[in-house]
Amino acid sequence: MSDDAAARTGTSEASRVRLRSVLAQMPDYKPGKPASAPAGVTAYKLSSNENPFGPLPSVVAAITDAASTVNRYPDMAVTALTQRLARALDVPAECLALGTGSVAVLSQIVSAACDAGDEVVFAWRSFEAYPIVAQLAGAKPVMVGLDADQRHRLDAMFAAVTDRTRVILICTPNNPTGPCVHAAELDAFLDRVPSDVLVVVDEAYVEFVRDPEAVRGLEVWRERPNVVVLRTFSKAYGLAGLRVGYAVAHPPVAAALRKTATPFGVNSLAQVAAIASLDAFDELNERVESLVAERDRVSLALADQGWKLPQSDANFVYFPLGAESGDFARACEEAGLMVRQYGDDGVRVTIGETEANTRLIAVAEEFGAR
Repeated sequence: MSDDAAARTGTSEASRVRLRSVLAQMPDYKPGKPASAPAGVTAYKLSSNENPFGPLPSVVAAITDAASTVNRYPDMAVTALTQRLARALDVPAECLALGTGSVAVLSQIVSAACDAGDEVVFAWRSFEAYPIVAQLAGAKPVMVGLDADQRHRLDAMFAAVTDRTRVILICTPNNPTGPCVHAAELDAFLDRVPSDVLVVVDEAYVEFVRDPEAVRGLEVWRERPNVVVLRTFSKAYGLAGLRVGYAVAHPPVAAALRKTATPFGVNSLAQVAAIASLDAFDELNERVESLVAERDRVSLALADQGWKLPQSDANFVYFPLGAESGDFARACEEAGLMVRQYGDDGVRVTIGETEANTRLIAVAEEFGAR
């Protein structure tokens, strides 16, 4: 760019604009890689925990019917979906707050609870957005390492609580590692946590849970005024592209979350699609059961090969490979499987189409036999 052009566009002046210093310290959120493969090989995207099934025909029809109204703003109160969710969950409508995916609702929670310098405690490694959301709100992320089985260490998380702690995040099943927090251990933890600290039970993958000891977030919420349950329509419901998530919270907290929401954030197509999905839950649940069966098939096959992976109650499996994570991710990609590498910690692989899952088993067997 010439000096004259720079002067006209204000480029030299823009370099002096003051932005928040925290942005330079924050990691970028890294989305899953798109599907790609060598010539002649079918590519599968197993990097983003997406549902491999497309929307149900009834959901597509609802979206199509609503498409002609997108010249109008959506219902900012998300009234119809809130009422439908209230019936489905058997909770009062005033206890619901919705947003553009559960990560946006999480941001609403942290913004509502934290002032600058407050602390947000969570396990690590866990959902990649947690430290980003905390820092954007001006809060300090406090990360507590997982145990050898890739599970939350709730005793250590309690030890990390200080008088500046405002929010604790419990991801169950944990993304990216897979295990659930058990109900008894969470109850014991909550008995010790100060009642003015907000505890978020993030259940993005709750529909895939089969562990009989797992936390049931709504049951905990009914008994604990400082508990919030966070859920999404992106995973089991297959609406990741429309961005709908919600929190179940006690009325004062839910009201605060609605105040911190982006106005008109949940678009009109997302609202009707979510309602149609709730109406078709029995049909959707057949797909969930098939994904659970595939997860179990993959997990058993990998165990038979000698792999010792964390127990997953989500729609993915996790390989805690340490320094070999990059090699395994490359082996998967060479076979047309796009997976999610987490530095030198491990690799997460979404349960996808049957052929993709079978190919993963083959890649894992070859990699383990090196």
